[in-house]
Amino acid sequence: MSKIEINNVYKIFGSNPKSILSMVKEGSTKEEILEKTGHTVGLDDVSLKIEEGETFVCMGLSGSGKSTLIRHLNRLIDPTAGEILIEGTNVMSLKKKELIDFRRHKMSMVFQRFGLFPHKTVIQNVGYGLEMQGKPEEEINKISMEKIESVGLTGFENQYPNQLSGGMQQRVGLARALATNTDIMLMDEAFSALDPLIRSDMQKQLIDLQSELKKTIVFITHDLDESLRLGDHIGILNAGKLVQVGTPVEIIMNPADDYVEAFVKDVNRAKVIKAKVIMVPIEKANGIDKNNLIKVQEDQFIEEFLPQVVCNNSNCEVIDKKGNVKGYITNKELQKSLTKS
Repeated sequence: MSKIEINNVYKIFGSNPKSILSMVKEGSTKEEILEKTGHTVGLDDVSLKIEEGETFVCMGLSGSGKSTLIRHLNRLIDPTAGEILIEGTNVMSLKKKELIDFRRHKMSMVFQRFGLFPHKTVIQNVGYGLEMQGKPEEEINKISMEKIESVGLTGFENQYPNQLSGGMQQRVGLARALATNTDIMLMDEAFSALDPLIRSDMQKQLIDLQSELKKTIVFITHDLDESLRLGDHIGILNAGKLVQVGTPVEIIMNPADDYVEAFVKDVNRAKVIKAKVIMVPIEKANGIDKNNLIKVQEDQFIEEFLPQVVCNNSNCEVIDKKGNVKGYITNKELQKSLTKS
């Protein structure tokens, strides 16, 4: 069973969305429906599965439906049709009290604009979710300080949000989400308001935390580089439709349509593709020149060993962490993998 399962979800905004549903199902475009009915199609028959412990990145341009989608997961928005299953439970079946409890204990959310209380200190902001869970004060303070330390804000716990930089405020938001210890974290354009250097630092921090915590993260972004860096899988939305789901390498190497291809055409493939993706397995490596080989780790990105290969005009021997040979990469195949097929 998948951690999150979204089945045939439609969302139509307007005065009578149910009456428009048949038009959407019959294939009318988002533009046609808006022009004819004044209704806006937010999501159009979206289905996907998100596995436990993975970072799933949902991306698309403004208006593609990505933020609408993430808000369905904790029922900030109800679908016009379809179902949302969290660990097999249909969230639409939850009564008011059950829904509040679900939001407090199952999911946490990090917003683009931080969403901090200006009148509360850092430690009070971080502990807010725990307070809502009814934890005792001593436990709240203990957990809050642990999470403040984990995001590198030790010494700032008694500061107020307006005394912090944007990057530091976002760290508080992240610490608050971590403090409630929910299984699932929803991150809606969480780093989009940050300066590039701070944004890169926050991405690294999230990667490091995720390698330790193994949360199920749904991350919304319009930035392809960010999605490639963070995502185990990426879903790309266009006009409310989910047009492709895949690993970063699958998205780059095999774009599903012109829309996705336009997204990925300028990507530096060397930053995305690992050695193990393009290697010839050892059992199929007949005829490869194995003289003057350069050893590379199977999880190394091409950019890490490309200069050495180019300078020496060599082939590569791909090894695992224990030093076992897993396969080979020829210089020719390496160059081919960096160009659009």
